[in-house]
Amino acid sequence: MPARTVKAALALAVVSSLALAAGPAQAGNDSRDTDKKRQADLAKAYVATAKYLWEPLAVQHGFKRTDECADLPDVGAMGYHYVNQKNVGSTDPARPAALLYEPGPKGGKRKLVAVEYIVVDRDQNLGTDDDRPTMFGQKFEGPLEGRQPGMPVHYELHVWLYKTNPKGLFDPWNPTVRCPAA
Repeated sequence: MPARTVKAALALAVVSSLALAAGPAQAGNDSRDTDKKRQADLAKAYVATAKYLWEPLAVQHGFKRTDECADLPDVGAMGYHYVNQKNVGSTDPARPAALLYEPGPKGGKRKLVAVEYIVVDRDQNLGTDDDRPTMFGQKFEGPLEGRQPGMPVHYELHVWLYKTNPKGLFDPWNPTVRCPAA
């Protein structure tokens, strides 16, 4: 990626993070302090992951590329999950466990659309949730069964930082993301 493009992307990330941090408080039951922390944490996630708009850099930094696109007919899709095992368990906004990419038009370059945080359930019991994490003022979904062989019972939180999700910033499925036809 040309240095000029990288500089432009980083400048955009910084400006956007400042806009997020300085934005008006969202309506809801949260206090102003909680909302400020949410906005600051979202900005931190955005700034930390903006470099992965260039997909090859994600792979260079330990996010394992996949060719399996997650979708749920009549609901939406998540896209391709690039997981960095070192970040599984992290609730640091700057260290998501997965980056989600959608396919580009007609086999084009993949586009970063969201990030995902994954935390392993302490007791591996689907019937208990006393260790459910919270980030951005949101409770993680779960506990959930692993989606692939060897994946433990876990909690997860999706954040659509790079593509608007009409179902909400934290909804796992985005109806505007499409996986290629099988």
